[in-house]
Amino acid sequence: MIEIAPYTAPYRQGVAEHILGIQRDEFGFQVTYDDQPDLKTIESFYQSGAGGFWLALEGERIVGTIGLRDIGGAGALRKMFVASDRRGPEHRVGQRLLDTLLAHARSRRLSGVWLGTTEKFRAAHRFYEKNGFEQVAPEILPETFPRMRVDTRFYRLTLSEGAR
Repeated sequence: MIEIAPYTAPYRQGVAEHILGIQRDEFGFQVTYDDQPDLKTIESFYQSGAGGFWLALEGERIVGTIGLRDIGGAGALRKMFVASDRRGPEHRVGQRLLDTLLAHARSRRLSGVWLGTTEKFRAAHRFYEKNGFEQVAPEILPETFPRMRVDTRFYRLTLSEGAR
């Protein structure tokens, strides 16, 4: 059984291994742990203000991650990675992680959720669009949005009128 739970410090190394494994081994990104300082400071980077960070756990195995960075009245969705053997509608790991993040964002009265992704993550594009995210031009991203150099495609989900 897969459980969605808030991140706690004992999972720090496992989170890094999970995310880096997908980024490097599956998608071929030349990225390191040191290139992602947010992974070293999950508590202060994500779990502050209206933010949060959640894990999908199958026993002690991390099979998914998702983070919400508080960017001042809105949130930035980051670090959504699901293990390849737990993707798809039969497992619903990604959907459950996103539902958890969105319920949290709504409970914190955030105006919207923004995200950046790459052209390589085509299945992710379909997933976000199916969940009501709309593609937006990079020029309209909030100034506080933490843009990554690999991000080439951007989305927004409006939760209230303030997000436009």
